[in-house]
Amino acid sequence: MSMWRKSSYSPVNDCVEVGRGVGIRDSKAPTTHLPVSDKAWSAFLTEVKSAR
Repeated sequence: MSMWRKSSYSPVNDCVEVGRGVGIRDSKAPTTHLPVSDKAWSAFLTEVKSAR
């Protein structure tokens, strides 16, 4: 079982959650998730940080 972490930027009822080694999911639909590899997640974070 993965620990899911909610985004601090999401409103209270509309949350994006990240599960380490699992992927991302919408807190309104916790039984489904989008698998994301470590490599893809790192690339995503690098891109987001460079867009600031």
